[in-house]
Amino acid sequence: MDIFPISLKLQGEFCLIVGGGHIAYRKAVLLAQAGAIIDVIAPEIESALLEVIQKSQGEYFQSSFGHHIELQKYRLVIAATNSKIVNQQVFNACEEIKVLVNSVDDPPHCRFMVPAIIDRSPLVVSIATNGASPVLSRQLRTQLESLIPHAMGRLADFSGKWRKTVKDKISNPDERRIFWEDLYASPLKELVFNDNLEEADQLITQALNKWVKPKGEVYLVGAGPGDPELLTLKALRLMQQADVVIYDRLVSEPILNLCRRDATKVYVGKARSNHSVPQEGINALLVKYASEGKRVCRLKGGDPFIFGRGGEEIQELFAAGITFQVVPGITAASGCSAYAGIPLTHRDYAQSVRFLTGHLKEGSPELPWDELVYEHQTLVLYMGLMGLETICKKLVAHGQRADMPVALISKGTTPEQKVVVGTLADIASKVAEHQIHAPTLTIIGEVVKLREQLQWHERG
Repeated sequence: MDIFPISLKLQGEFCLIVGGGHIAYRKAVLLAQAGAIIDVIAPEIESALLEVIQKSQGEYFQSSFGHHIELQKYRLVIAATNSKIVNQQVFNACEEIKVLVNSVDDPPHCRFMVPAIIDRSPLVVSIATNGASPVLSRQLRTQLESLIPHAMGRLADFSGKWRKTVKDKISNPDERRIFWEDLYASPLKELVFNDNLEEADQLITQALNKWVKPKGEVYLVGAGPGDPELLTLKALRLMQQADVVIYDRLVSEPILNLCRRDATKVYVGKARSNHSVPQEGINALLVKYASEGKRVCRLKGGDPFIFGRGGEEIQELFAAGITFQVVPGITAASGCSAYAGIPLTHRDYAQSVRFLTGHLKEGSPELPWDELVYEHQTLVLYMGLMGLETICKKLVAHGQRADMPVALISKGTTPEQKVVVGTLADIASKVAEHQIHAPTLTIIGEVVKLREQLQWHERG
C-alpha cells in the first residue's frame, strides 16, 4: 500500500489554496462541502471561486505566494497554479513545517492526494491511485455510483443514532459486528431507504431483545489455484465476514488480502514433508476457535475436497457438533490446465480424465499403473514433482509410450506461471533445467499437444 487513506475532519478548520483559477475553484468546492474555512492567495481570482471563499468565511489575498504567508494556521494546503515552480515552492514550504500539502496533477510534490469521491454523507467513499491515474479513479467512481444507493447515507445516519444503545447491550466488539451484519442482511435497509423509520426502530429493538451470543461456525472455502479473480462470490463473502482465517501454503497473497483486514490470520502451511501444523493440529484449531463463538474461514488452495483433506476436517467438526459449510473452489487441474491452454478432454484426443496424487509413500508408488496406461485418457497428477522420474518410468514399464506428451505447470494462474512441455522419456530431466518448483501440476496425455495452438494466457 503506497498511501495510507484517512478521512480528515475539516469542519471549521482553516485551509489554504494557492491559485485563483478553475482548478482552484474545483478544490475549493470540495473543501467547502467538508465545512472548511478557505483562504486563497493568487494575483487574480475567478468570481465563482471568490463566492465560495466568502461563503466559507475565508479570505482572498491578492498576492503571489511567498514566505510572508503564515502556513502554520492551516490544516492543509493545495497548490493549484499553472506553474510547477510555484507549486514546488508551496510544497517545500509546507514540508518544512509538516503541513499537509497537495500539488494538483504533480504527484512528486504531494503529501496527500485528493481522491475521487462518492458522497452519501455520512457515508463517504474515496478512490485513489497515488496520482498514477486520476482518470481511472474517476471511472471507478462512476461505476460505484450506480452500485451504491443514494439512500445509503440515511442508513449510515440511522445506524449512528443506534450505535451507543447497541454498544451498551453488546459489549463484545466481534459480537456487535455480527449483530450489525445480520441487521444489514435483514429488511432494515429497505425500511430506512423508504423512510419507514418507526418500523426500522421496532426491528432493531426486537433484534436487541432477542440477541444471544452467536454460535461459532466454520467455512471450508476453496481459494482456487491462485488467481483471485477465480474466487466464487460466496467464497469472497465468507472470507470478508470471518473472524479467523486459517490458511495454507497454496493460498496466494492477493487472495489472502481479500479477507477481512482485522481478522486473525493463522498460517498452517504444508509443504512436502514439512507441515508447520500437523493435520490433527489444524482440526483442533478449527474446533477451538468455533467453540469460542468465532466464524472461522478454513481457506484452502484449489478445492477442499480434491486432495485437500477437507473431508477429514469436517468429519472432526461434525464429531464436535460444530456447524460448517463448504464452498467449492476451482481445483488446480481445471484452473492450471485452462491457463496453460491444455483442455483436459477433447473428442480427438481424450474421452476421460483421472486426477491422481503424486505423493509416494516411503519412495514406493501406490498407483494402479495398468489402469493408467490408456491412449485416450488424460492423467493429472497433483504434488507429483518429487516423484516425477519414478512415475514416468513406471508408466513406460507398464506399456505407455515413451513419447507420450507431458506438461508441467508451475504456479499456475499466477503471474509467475511457468509451463514446460516434454515427454515421459525426458520431462524429469527438464525440471532442474527450467528451475521448476512446487506447487506444480503434471498433465500427461495427447491433449498436451494442443497447447501450441491454445496457449492464450502467455499471448495475452
